[in-house]
Amino acid sequence: MQLTQKAKEIFEKFFGKTENLTLIQNDKEYFTNHINFTFGESFVKANLDKEKYFLITLASTLAVGGKIEFGILLKAAIKNEVDPIKIKEIIYQATPYIGFARVLDFLSLCNDIFKELNITLPLKSQGTTTKSNRKTKGKEIQNMIFGEVNITKMIESTPKDKSFINDFLSANCFGDYYTRNGLDLKTRELLTLVYLISLGGADNQVKAHMQGNINMSQSREDLLDIIAALIPYIGYPKALNAIVVLDSLTLKA
Repeated sequence: MQLTQKAKEIFEKFFGKTENLTLIQNDKEYFTNHINFTFGESFVKANLDKEKYFLITLASTLAVGGKIEFGILLKAAIKNEVDPIKIKEIIYQATPYIGFARVLDFLSLCNDIFKELNITLPLKSQGTTTKSNRKTKGKEIQNMIFGEVNITKMIESTPKDKSFINDFLSANCFGDYYTRNGLDLKTRELLTLVYLISLGGADNQVKAHMQGNINMSQSREDLLDIIAALIPYIGYPKALNAIVVLDSLTLKA
């Protein structure tokens, strides 16, 4: 099998000439199948703009732990004029969902690549909250995404010995991260859904943030396009599980 013209054209626009890649020299058959599907079918079906494609695939490869592909995508994103601040914010935003231990590996990799590409570090600060207002600001964001009634109900129904989780969520998850500049709120909530779908095994959280994305004006078609774009990076089981959750929220009996 040969690379299709469409897949080759899209791939080379993003990443450069295929002939220069070690993978195509050592595993041509595998590489051809991958590129034909990823860029000739998945990318075409998703029909995302260039920046959104890089944002979600960087978020996904981070969540699954794909350091090699993350590095390749990061360099291509910079080549295609994605703002370095947005790339850094993808990594920061992942922390509450995949944990500091994994994020540190990717933050270090990102910094190494930025230095290699002569991007001056540190980047401009994007933080907007203080120690005294982070919880309040975070709760405001939760209310915007999930609805004040739902957040109030969650807090009031939580047993006292677990109330610290609600405080942590408002102050840390939403107050420390969602309030940052560099990415708009709708994009942050979409990236959160991408992390969760890519991780797998977080069905309750996928459902909550799938609804959060719908509340932030993402349509069923929008979310199906995101899932279509992620399939090459996460595989079919996680993608099919995400579609089941989406169906439960958007299909009427």
